[in-house]
Amino acid sequence: MRSTNTFGIHFVLRMNRGKNGKAAIYVRIVVNKSRCEVALKRMVDLSDWNQSKGLAKPKNETLKSLNSYLEQCRCLLASHYQEFIINKQLVTAEAVKNKYLGIEQQENTLQSLMDYHNLHMKEVLAPGTIKNYHTTVRYIKEFVLKHFKKNDLYLSELNYEFITQFEYFLRVYQPIDHHKGMENNGVMKHLERLQKMVRLGAKLGWIDKNPFEFFKLKLQKVERGFLSSDELAAIEDKDFSLQRIQYAKDLFVFSCYTGIAYIDVMQLTPENIILGIDGNYWIKTTRKKTDTVVNVPILPKAALIIEKYKANPRSIAKGTLFPIISNQKLNSYLKEVADLCGIKSHLTFHLARHTFATSVTLSNGVPIETVSKMLGHTTIRTTQIYAKVIEQKVSKDMANLRNTLDNNEKSKLILRRAQ
Repeated sequence: MRSTNTFGIHFVLRMNRGKNGKAAIYVRIVVNKSRCEVALKRMVDLSDWNQSKGLAKPKNETLKSLNSYLEQCRCLLASHYQEFIINKQLVTAEAVKNKYLGIEQQENTLQSLMDYHNLHMKEVLAPGTIKNYHTTVRYIKEFVLKHFKKNDLYLSELNYEFITQFEYFLRVYQPIDHHKGMENNGVMKHLERLQKMVRLGAKLGWIDKNPFEFFKLKLQKVERGFLSSDELAAIEDKDFSLQRIQYAKDLFVFSCYTGIAYIDVMQLTPENIILGIDGNYWIKTTRKKTDTVVNVPILPKAALIIEKYKANPRSIAKGTLFPIISNQKLNSYLKEVADLCGIKSHLTFHLARHTFATSVTLSNGVPIETVSKMLGHTTIRTTQIYAKVIEQKVSKDMANLRNTLDNNEKSKLILRRAQ
């Protein structure tokens, strides 16, 4: 892999830019594969020019003075090139030319790229996703300030080393509000967001070389947690005197029997309940995260919870199926539900969605294609993270088959002995 730049300065003549039979002298700057030319506002007769040396023939003092001027230009251009190299900045022929002409380059910065991304993606990405990008931006700004002792960087300063240094910064980062640092996948998610912003910069032409070209994200496979049937039953059977805890439990159970995510549950209205072609009631909504249509039949336990809160004043005021509660508060209350029910799993609202996919549907023989549709997954590969449940189901079914076959063999043996 090439680690050095190629740099060249050549003086060339342009007859079409000359006057009175003389040719105009240009300097050609070459850096790697980029090249450009600058008019030096000097002219010379073709007969007085040494093509092989790229200089005037020193016949007289005037031509000697011209060569001296050209050498000064060469030295000045070379010094500008070296300045880029010493400062470890991205160097191009155009950059050297602008430096020579005194033109200040209006380079795009890392901050301007992040601002551009978050502004233009605000209407495209889900609010939760945009929130995650703002978190990543906060870490990047903190890293740049700590590591480079400045508030911003030019995009030309981003390189492979920047990425690895930012990765290390995230891995050893110690939050002040809690003791636990980031796991590997948390680090990779921040790097993935930075990579997407950098890729946008490349598409916009703000970055000449993608610093992520040789960097590979290393996400570790994580087992998706879910509640077993017994754990779900323990929560269902428990009633709480505190209304806020009871409400958190009811919403959790509702999601366990519908698979609907928090943001979509909060946005459900009576209009989302429709009568299906099977004569039963269904929930028809659009998943906020992926903008995909979701159709879920309302199972009896979910129907009881809808009925319980349909007349709630807070629900009526907002026109929603359920009173609005923040995800943060909901998850906080679910920790209390877990403690009171003796559940060891880290209980979050999203765990209900996993439980629907596993203990409620796949484990009970619902085909993975059907589960994928109800979860609103855009590809069945996403649903296959729950495939281990299918293995458990297969194991259970095969055990039943084994018992059936064993019983059949025993029956045949008994019949043969009786004959």
